Amino acid sequence: MKREALVVAGVDEAGRGPLAGPVFAACVVLDPCRPIAGLRDSKKLAPARRTMLAEAIRRSALAWSLGRAEVEEIDRLNIRQASLLAMARAVEALGLRPDRVLVDGRDIPPIAAAAEAVVGGDDLVPEIAAASILAKTARDAEMLHLHAAFPWYGFDRHKGYPTPEHLAALRCHGVSAAHRRSFAPVRALLAAQPVAEGTAGSDLKAPTTRS
Repeated sequence: MKREALVVAGVDEAGRGPLAGPVFAACVVLDPCRPIAGLRDSKKLAPARRTMLAEAIRRSALAWSLGRAEVEEIDRLNIRQASLLAMARAVEALGLRPDRVLVDGRDIPPIAAAAEAVVGGDDLVPEIAAASILAKTARDAEMLHLHAAFPWYGFDRHKGYPTPEHLAALRCHGVSAAHRRSFAPVRALLAAQPVAEGTAGSDLKAPTTRS
């Protein structure tokens, strides 16, 4: 009797370091009959290449899903715990139950499946690399959405990371609803400067899934 192949999912997150915006995670089950060339850590890919690979993953994977944790959750839980929460939400949204989940890094999110942490997994495991790419492209799209609400911060360019441009904009315009108030550079400005007008609205409050 032929044994069915194990369903292996890869999980990764994007957005731990920025001063603004949600943290995103993705979960991907690749189709062994439809391999995707060029999968690797999303941070090592040019934006155009990431976009192309993300389209290929969404088209060819057996299943994929996104999860996120909001700025308020990051400030309440801390970024590590919020990242694990986003990962757990991505796994829950997958639409099928994997036999094994491979997670980039050293931590394993609270999920109802056998899981293993893989340090450097986004360059070692194709499923994790695919998750890295989907999480990164989804978060970048969200930062473009936030740029439309708060154009004076330059989110379309630095995606919320603490670049000199971003820090200068914070000093000039104050802290917005999109910023993570628990992060030191933002926290340091809160006592002296007002909250910027507007809200950090989102189209992606619920995890997105496709399988």
